[in-house]
Amino acid sequence: MNALEKTKVQLGYIPLLDCIALLWAQQRGFFEEFGLEVTLVKEASWASLRDRLAYGVLDAAHCLSAMLPAAAIGEDQIGIRLKTPLVLSINRAYISLSQSLTDVLTIDQTDSAQSSAHKLIAHLQQGYPVTLAHVFKHSIHHYCLREWLALADQNTAKTIQLKTLPPPYMVEAISSHLIDGFCVGEPWNTQAEIEGIGQIVTSSHDIIPAIADKVLAVTQEWAEKYPNTLTAITAAVFKAQQELKNLHNFEPVWQLLRVFHIIRFNCSPQIHVQKYRAIEAIIRDFVADSAQPNFQDFIWLFEQMQKWDDLNDQVKLDSSAVQSLSRNCIEQQIYENALQLLGS
Repeated sequence: MNALEKTKVQLGYIPLLDCIALLWAQQRGFFEEFGLEVTLVKEASWASLRDRLAYGVLDAAHCLSAMLPAAAIGEDQIGIRLKTPLVLSINRAYISLSQSLTDVLTIDQTDSAQSSAHKLIAHLQQGYPVTLAHVFKHSIHHYCLREWLALADQNTAKTIQLKTLPPPYMVEAISSHLIDGFCVGEPWNTQAEIEGIGQIVTSSHDIIPAIADKVLAVTQEWAEKYPNTLTAITAAVFKAQQELKNLHNFEPVWQLLRVFHIIRFNCSPQIHVQKYRAIEAIIRDFVADSAQPNFQDFIWLFEQMQKWDDLNDQVKLDSSAVQSLSRNCIEQQIYENALQLLGS
């Protein structure tokens, strides 16, 4: 293994199930195994995480995939380029509505994504107000909400105003009637259902392609300055992903999620059997067959930005530029080096 340029690393995360590989790598000593001294830093919101990563307070972070194309063209108002060597989750968001609203709309588990969208749009067109929230403007959650609504009405999908809330605040916001629904990753949808507050009405994989949701990200400058350190971080997290995928006893994982206040509700394998097993299945399958970043995902994200976001008039993106920018979001060599390191 090549000498590390830096051994002490600040690694940021948002409390969601798909940060589990970072927590597990720390718990199992994988970072230490590769010569790293990692401090996990919980961030309050995606905005604070992005800013602290861009300006060097954090060395690396659990990031929304759409932050990378936004940074590449300066749509994040910062313009410090971000890159990823590793996918942390693929298309694992859910749309939940308050249980009172799903009752009014007569939405049940047999409704397809299109059917539930039509019911909500009809409600809106009758003049009833509905407030929906996503986690961040540059996220698959934002695009998933708009694509869901577009299944029923393209104009409403384009013009509806969406609130932005950090994931851990979603359940409280719907409980306090500040919002009527949200799109967020787990475990917040499950918490809302178990507490009798919300109901999952559809999932992102029923609406959008299998796109990277969260990635391990660093700034381009950091990647160039600390390639061996980034390889070590990537190898440690990848090793954690592989172990989680094949883990038989999940109780230590549940304990870790509780310690880090990601699971804040009682979910018992004896009482909440389906929910308990569903969360285990999600963790096992976060990256399905591969954690290797795919530039095609970023092409799709650029297309979504052009479709739904009010891009600056000075931003002109033809297909060639989008492909080049998308490829530049990925640290392919770091990923390959990490696999070699794990195989050595």
